Amino acid sequence: MNFNFNFNADGLIPAIVQQVPTVEHPYGRVLMMAWMNQESLEASLNKGVMHYWSRSRKKLWLKGETSGNVQKISRWFVDCDRDALLFYVDQVGGACHTGFESCFFSELDREAQPLPIEEKALFDADEVYKKSER
Repeated sequence: MNFNFNFNADGLIPAIVQQVPTVEHPYGRVLMMAWMNQESLEASLNKGVMHYWSRSRKKLWLKGETSGNVQKISRWFVDCDRDALLFYVDQVGGACHTGFESCFFSELDREAQPLPIEEKALFDADEVYKKSER
């Protein structure tokens, strides 16, 4: 595959991941942001499920490889500058490694102070992951 995208100096591009609209989330909830490189893009498109590049582990990872909470690709887009991607996915289980549906579960007030978390985790992260895998 020949991707004509504007990858950063590390060969990465940010990917915003959004749930395909459902009855519960008619506009589709933003689930997460992660980094992709050419290898993860090719794996994602060839297999139909999201793969990312882990900057901390410096390796390709299949979303859900440990938890089973995979992201099946529905559609994808590139922004006008070709330096960011948007994927619509069918999320199985929670997207966040902390157990929540979305990585964006911590609301802040106008002074950047955390508000009480209103949603419940979908799974117990300590039971699903080992500390070293996070």
